[in-house]
Amino acid sequence: MGGTVLGTTNRDNPFACPGEHGPVNRSGEVLENACKIGLDALIVIGGDGTLRIASELGRLGLNVVGVPKTIDNDLASTDYTFGFWTAIDTATEALDRLRETAESHHRVMLLEVMGRHAGWIALHAGIAGAADVILIPEIPYDPRSVGETVVRCQERGKASSLVVVAEGAAPRGGEMAIVAVDPITGVKRLGGAAERLARELEALTRCEVRVTVLGHLQRGGSPVAFDRILATQLGEAATHVAMQGRFGRMVRLASGRIEDVDLGEAVRDAKLVDPKGPLVNSARALGIAFGDELGREDA
Repeated sequence: MGGTVLGTTNRDNPFACPGEHGPVNRSGEVLENACKIGLDALIVIGGDGTLRIASELGRLGLNVVGVPKTIDNDLASTDYTFGFWTAIDTATEALDRLRETAESHHRVMLLEVMGRHAGWIALHAGIAGAADVILIPEIPYDPRSVGETVVRCQERGKASSLVVVAEGAAPRGGEMAIVAVDPITGVKRLGGAAERLARELEALTRCEVRVTVLGHLQRGGSPVAFDRILATQLGEAATHVAMQGRFGRMVRLASGRIEDVDLGEAVRDAKLVDPKGPLVNSARALGIAFGDELGREDA
């Protein structure tokens, strides 16, 4: 239900598809074709964009049940989405590998990870991979603060520094790094956050900085056990919800239990990192910087 038929995750017009004279709403064709093939129900697996489209189709009369799947983990109505922990595992392994190269060549290594407007992947992988700095969209950073952290690492005798950069991270007073904007939907494609920071760090610290962008490596490969089990549980639950005729629902993991919730409610809010939450506080207590230390009262 992603890009082929409906083509976009535009919040204002979830059914917009590129056309010769602009966006075209093809929801009527979807409903007509579902009727032609005798479709009893549709189980939709995806993130906020896909599930928002599913919610609108449900409102128009299609029998839908949603299953949350996104590496971004940005759906507020579920504890975790499957795919998330596999992406963290991939990013953590990359940090472990980068550390060996960084230490042998005395370099500053920047790892850019996905997540769009949510910093969950960067935060978890950064803690698991013992990064020196984690930059996330929810905490605007000051390049000078990041530079000071790198210098302090050198003064303590560390041969290298590791910085995890979420693709949506932005400097204080600045904007996210964008490589392209879809002319039809207006959807922004993020990229270049780490490269931008690398140029600034080289000027501030005179250190040798290298950038690795994981990109779509985070989205594939063999799932970790947690994601396999969660996907199996959610799939089983979605089947039961559909067989019971309780459409317009999304299955979820809530406090360790598999439940279901209204699909429209499930996609209403994004789940973002709390800058003052326990995970960020734990990272700070461990000495991990977030690039906002300059000017913080508790710095």
